[in-house]
Amino acid sequence: MKENKRISMRRIRQARVRKRVSGTEIRPRLAIHRSTNHIYAQVINDVTHSTICACSTLSPAIREEMKGIPKKEQAEKVGKKIAELCKEKNVQHVVFDRGGFLYHGRVASLAKGAREGGLDF
Repeated sequence: MKENKRISMRRIRQARVRKRVSGTEIRPRLAIHRSTNHIYAQVINDVTHSTICACSTLSPAIREEMKGIPKKEQAEKVGKKIAELCKEKNVQHVVFDRGGFLYHGRVASLAKGAREGGLDF
């Protein structure tokens, strides 16, 4: 089955980014995924292959807040929430992994929210 060109190009960009970006215990990786309706963020330690914390527009803690607001604002709130979760786990510095998505729109809004929440990258 033929793969969609946009998806295959994103996977190529994602592989290119992942060659250079790797998370450690001191500076874990903030990986994001953007679908048509939702945005997901997780902080990953690549040394131990474990997820430190995760948040999305579907998370029970913020799901009710997401109804009726634009997607960019949703992404910014997810960024602030992931920063809050990182503070609880004593993580202040991360490496941003945009996951092959362009740094524009919802991806940039999530990054802005995470920075406002106190994450450094």
